Amino acid sequence: MDKKKKHKDKTQHLHKDDVTVVDTEVAKKSVVATAIGNAMEWFDFGIYSYLAVILGALFFPEFSGPLQLVFSFATFAVAFLVRPFGGLFFGMLGDRLGRKRILAITLIIMAFATLSIGLIPTYSSIGITAPILLLAARLVQGFSAGGEYSGAMTFIAESTADKKRGFLSSGLEVGTLVGYITGAGIVTLLTFVLGSETMHDWGWRIPFFIAAPIGIIGFYLRSNLEETPAFESKTEEAGNEDRKASLKNIFVYHRRSLLIGLGLVSFYNTVYYVILTYMPSHLNAVLGYGDTKGLLLILVVMVIMIPFVLTAGYFSDRIGNKRIIMFGLSGMIILSVPSFLLIGSGNNWLVFLGLLILGALLASFQGVMPSLLPSLFFTEVRYGSLAITYNVATSVFGGTAPLVVSWLISATMTRLVPAYYIIFASIVGILIVAFFVVETSGKSLRGQPPAVEEKDEIKDVLEDPEEALWWTDEKSEIAERKDDYNNENEV
Repeated sequence: MDKKKKHKDKTQHLHKDDVTVVDTEVAKKSVVATAIGNAMEWFDFGIYSYLAVILGALFFPEFSGPLQLVFSFATFAVAFLVRPFGGLFFGMLGDRLGRKRILAITLIIMAFATLSIGLIPTYSSIGITAPILLLAARLVQGFSAGGEYSGAMTFIAESTADKKRGFLSSGLEVGTLVGYITGAGIVTLLTFVLGSETMHDWGWRIPFFIAAPIGIIGFYLRSNLEETPAFESKTEEAGNEDRKASLKNIFVYHRRSLLIGLGLVSFYNTVYYVILTYMPSHLNAVLGYGDTKGLLLILVVMVIMIPFVLTAGYFSDRIGNKRIIMFGLSGMIILSVPSFLLIGSGNNWLVFLGLLILGALLASFQGVMPSLLPSLFFTEVRYGSLAITYNVATSVFGGTAPLVVSWLISATMTRLVPAYYIIFASIVGILIVAFFVVETSGKSLRGQPPAVEEKDEIKDVLEDPEEALWWTDEKSEIAERKDDYNNENEV
């Protein structure tokens, strides 16, 4: 029996009791609670980026000038090395113990690690122990962050109605932008109010202390969430070892979805980190615009990106996530060079316009990826697979993008290198999306029956089940993959 026939037979047996009716208020609460954790991760990103010069002077005083900044950012970047391990650890636990419990744990660990940075004595007080403690805190942050974003994506996708998954999931990326904007804004405000000398003395600690109340609020909200309907239904069906969350299960029986996910996250995070992480340095070091001007321009663009992100999520539910991503990728290929020419013009308004074009196109990915990535995987392995996919690709491609671009500029002496890098990543992205990604907007998650917002929608699902479903007989599919795997080994 071919896969199409099996899919048809499966839809014929869909019963009204199979359809999940999602509580809209619970879904919205899930979005807020998960977005807070993502906001905290990028809140730390914002405050560390803006305090990098001060932290370099306080924790690495034996080095001078640019070397202080290098060591400060190296301590920050080292967290990327442990993210895949944290993702693997928390992801596997999330598939076995539940999404809600793990998300609460990762948030409180992240809040504790961020708070602890504000409590570390400086080099002048305890010597070499100070940078060691700073490094340890960053490692803990990176480890917990590894399970944070993938778990948040999983939780929202499994808690929302199929036809609103795109819009509600885009709220997760709003948390990213709000967290970074808030962190950077607080540092800027404190510097203005307290002055440079006070910020070096003790003012730099305040932003890190703010992590504590944010963490407590987020922990409370997450602890009071209901477990996702998808995970609960699969827990009731537990017992089949082939469907149990394990590394063998993920790498052997779900490797195609894993590779597609790695490809998607790779091009997405390459573009993301070039535009939002590398650009402040490009504006300052390469174009000579000064620290304040570059950072303020990026912050304003990020504020404007928020409605663009929500709009992308909204329209992905109506015209499909593939179309939104292809639009963004095509725009990046066509407009990257013109945008960087505007950015290099020296005119404030043209610089802002160039940044805004790139930000708006990036928002098309941000609004769609949190709903697309979870749809690649079955419920039994969704958290763990996403954690592996997202964190490996982020560490290898996203985390290295600023370094690679900086090196290429110094090697070629070409200011348009970031544009070419974005274009290359976008071409790769178009090939991946066009040939390997299946349209999933408005359809059920893999292996799950449809989820609707109102009981009246059940009738529509039963009348045209294939339109609402993107599920297969998972047991049969894994059995087929198992046979293929055994045959490959025999050969």
